[in-house]
Amino acid sequence: MHDVVVYSREGCHLCDIVKETLAQLAGDADFQWREVDIDADPELRERFNEEVPVVFIDGRKAFKYRIDRHQFLRALAARTQAANGLDHQPD
Repeated sequence: MHDVVVYSREGCHLCDIVKETLAQLAGDADFQWREVDIDADPELRERFNEEVPVVFIDGRKAFKYRIDRHQFLRALAARTQAANGLDHQPD
């Protein structure tokens, strides 16, 4: 199962859209997601202040500002392949 983290903040309209999209996709793919409020942590606020929402998949930055359903599902598939060692073509 993939770990998806949404770095967001209260009052962020784009954050709400990304979270709604992830909630809708939750039944279509093998991932769990959680939200982290950047304003609760000074380091995160400094790091992501101008980029929210930011979406990480398995610890890797995958999207910022917006998320496209099809691109998200492709990104999950790519992470699955990478985890299974299938991201390289044979020589």
